[in-house]
Order: sequence, then C-alpha cells, then structure tokens
Amino acid sequence: MTIESLPGSSGYLDLFPERRISYFSNSYVLGLTVIAGFGGLLFGYDTGVISGALLYIKDEFEVVNQSSFLQETIVSMALVGAIVGAASGGWINDAYGRKKATLLADVVFTAGAIVMAVAPDPYVLILGRLLVGLGVGIASVTAPVYIAEASPAEVRGGLVSTNVLMITGGQFLSYLVNLAFTEVPGTWRWMLGVSAVPAVIQFSLMLCLPESPRWLFMKNEKAKAIAVLSKIYDIARLEDEVDHLSAALEEEQQRKRTVRYLDVFRTKEIRLAFLAGAGLQAFQQFTGINTVMYYSPTIVQMAGFNSNQLAILLSLIVAAVNAAGTIVGIYLIDHVGRKNLALSSLSGVIASLFILAGAFFAKTSGSSNGIYGWLAVIGLALYIGFFSPGMGPVPWTVNSEIYPEQYRGICGGMSATVNWISNLIVAQTFLTLADTVGTGSTFLIIAGIAVLAVVFVILFVPETKGLTFVEVEQIWKERAWGSGYNTESLLERGNES
Repeated sequence: MTIESLPGSSGYLDLFPERRISYFSNSYVLGLTVIAGFGGLLFGYDTGVISGALLYIKDEFEVVNQSSFLQETIVSMALVGAIVGAASGGWINDAYGRKKATLLADVVFTAGAIVMAVAPDPYVLILGRLLVGLGVGIASVTAPVYIAEASPAEVRGGLVSTNVLMITGGQFLSYLVNLAFTEVPGTWRWMLGVSAVPAVIQFSLMLCLPESPRWLFMKNEKAKAIAVLSKIYDIARLEDEVDHLSAALEEEQQRKRTVRYLDVFRTKEIRLAFLAGAGLQAFQQFTGINTVMYYSPTIVQMAGFNSNQLAILLSLIVAAVNAAGTIVGIYLIDHVGRKNLALSSLSGVIASLFILAGAFFAKTSGSSNGIYGWLAVIGLALYIGFFSPGMGPVPWTVNSEIYPEQYRGICGGMSATVNWISNLIVAQTFLTLADTVGTGSTFLIIAGIAVLAVVFVILFVPETKGLTFVEVEQIWKERAWGSGYNTESLLERGNES
C-alpha cells in the first residue's frame, strides 16, 4: 500500500471522494469528540474561574490580599499539579488506555474541587488547587490524543480543535458562574466548588464510550477496534482502515521495544517532531494567553475599572471573544492549514500587545483620560480575537498528529508538560514582573517573545493539514535523513543518531 493510497490521504480521497467524511456528517464521532472534550472544559473552567474567585479570596483572607506571591501561588499551584499530571499522563495513556486515563482525571479533579470549596484557609485551598491541577494535566494529554485517534484524517484538525473550543467554552462558563455568584454568601467557594459538576458529567458519559480504536488495535483487541471503527466509516473504507491498522500492528510487533523517555532524544526524527510540538506548546504560553485568562479581571482593574463586578463583566466579554475565535479556528484549521493559521494569529497577537503596552504606558504617564482604560480592554479583546483561532488550537492539534503511534502518548505527555511548565512560569511571574518593570513593559516583553514564535514556526513547524499519520511520519524522515529516505521505520534507526 503506497502512502498516496492510504485511507484518509489526499490521494485516496481523490480516488474515492464519496468516502470523504465532513465535520458534521458522523454524529457518533462528533458525540465522542464532545464528551472527550469535557477534559478541555475542565481545563478552561479552572483557568477562568480562579481569575474571578481570586478577587473574593483576597477579600476573605487578608494574608492573601497583602501578598502578590500568595496570590500567584494560589493560581499557579494548579499548574504544578498539571505538570505532574501531564508528565505521568502520557505513560498512563499508553499503559491503560485513553478511556481509563480520562476516568482517573475526573475522579482526581472532583476531589480537588470539593477540597477547594470547603477550604478553611489559603493553605488547604492551595492543596485543592494541586489536586485539580493533577486532573487537568492528565486530561490535557488524553483528550486530544483520544479524539485524534478516532477521527478521519480529513477532519482531524477540526475535531481536535473542538477540544480547544471546550477549553474556551469552559473559560466563558467560568466567568458566567463568577458573575452569577458575586452576591451569594461564600462567593468564591461556590465558584470553585461548581467545577466538580462537569467532571462528574464526563465520568458518567465516558463509561458509555469505547476505548480509542487505534489503542485497541495496538493492544491486539482487533474485534473491539473494528466494532468502534464500523461506527465511524462505511463498509468500503472500513476494510481499508482495518488493512492499514493491521499493517501498522504487524510493524509494531516486529519492533517489540518499550519506548522510554530518553528514546525521544535518541532518535533524530522524534527529536525534530518533539522540538516542533514542545516549542509550539511553550510559545503558546509565553505569548501570554493564560496571563490574560488568569489575570484579566486584575488587568481590567489595573486599567482603572475598580469594581469587582465590572471587572468580571468585562472579562466575560473577553472570554466570549475567545470562544467565538475558537469556532472560527475549527473551520480554518482544515482549510488554511496549521502553519499559516499560526503565523497569521501571531501577527495579530503582536499588534494587539503593542496596543496594550501603549495603553498602560499612557496611563502610567499620569494621564487621567479614561479612554486609555477602554483602550486596554480593546487591546485585550483584540489579543484574544487573534490568538484564539490560531495559537489556541494549533499547538494541541499538531501535537496530536505529529508523533508515531508508539511515541504518541509519551511525546504528547512530554509536550503537554512543557506547556504546563511554561504556564507556571508565566502565572508565577506576571504580577511580580508588572510590579517591577510596569505593566506596559511586561506586554512589550511578551510581544518580543511572539516575534520569536513567528521565526520558530517558519523554521521548525511543517504543514500537516489533511495528512494521515503515516504521511506526517514521512515528513520527519525526510527532514532527518533527506528526501531519499522513504519507507524505513522510525524505530529501526533508533540508535543511529
């Protein structure tokens, strides 16, 4: 079977256009995507809810109000948990499957939400944040891989991006919840405790879903895998997909080697793939997205809007723009491609950061003109409007499709860990950096990092739009060994480099 004739490849779909699957044509795949995407909802809700809850936590605990470090720790302890969860999540996915990993994430997240809701002091609250982070970290690895492995190649980008829509939808939902509980006794406890609800819903629905068909096939559970695939493809394409997976299984059995973390760096092709994937994840965070999402109410207050309710309301608008932009990204990612979308997104992000920096410079120069506060809010909205269709979904989509099957779990976990470590650095330093050099200068620094991100994407990230997993694997072989390198397995050259 040639690469051009692989099921889902552009050549295959040109030969058999009637076998092409569109985003909405298969309700089973779409339902599976949405349920798995609840992991993204947990991720997004936790990201957004703490930004509003922090305003009221400061009101209840004076020690928190007096310490920027303690505020940053409450925010970032979830990221510490997410780092551990993501690092272990890749191994859990490969060893026990995507479904069990998701169920475990839900249990841990629910426990953390309960601890946060009843926390008698900031330190127990920090423990709850750690548990929630563990659940989010595991889910952040699992959901994109699970969706990608069940998705037809021609709509894989859009379906994996649906997980990112769930993230942004979770952030929007968190601001609605924050706004709803602003006048309720125990404000922040309700805000944080309600986060258990989507975890319980996903756990219940996930019990009814199958394991990833590719994972089942690789574990020699062919009958179960075929039963799942039969709900995705018609009979003609199903036979081709099964033949393709059978060939992949045969190759996998010939390897008979357990992949370890160090193997990622011993193999040139995998090193290049991991550099692209992990680099995208790092730049997603260092270009400031979760600075905006964690601290947007605080940034709005810095801009001169001092009411907690008004700050949350304006941040809700920012979150709505985020969700709307992600919907646009779902369409664009399989039409204009991952690389072009990332580059156009970063260009807009850079311009928006300059607007934000200018607004804060003008405000700190002593001007009492209220227009600069509104300019900062507009800059925030523009930033999100440019970021969300591109640099929001692209890193997660690319990381779900650039690694060979045997490396997919472990590399996905490692790159997600890079994302969370970068996230932690940004969350733990933003307020301190803004206090030290000024908010305007901080946004200029982020703009400089975004320029570096443009250079990185141009040099290291290939276009993977519409490619099968095998075609993507071929890209790394050619980048590592030249265009004459074609059919040899990645693992067969594992120690040559």
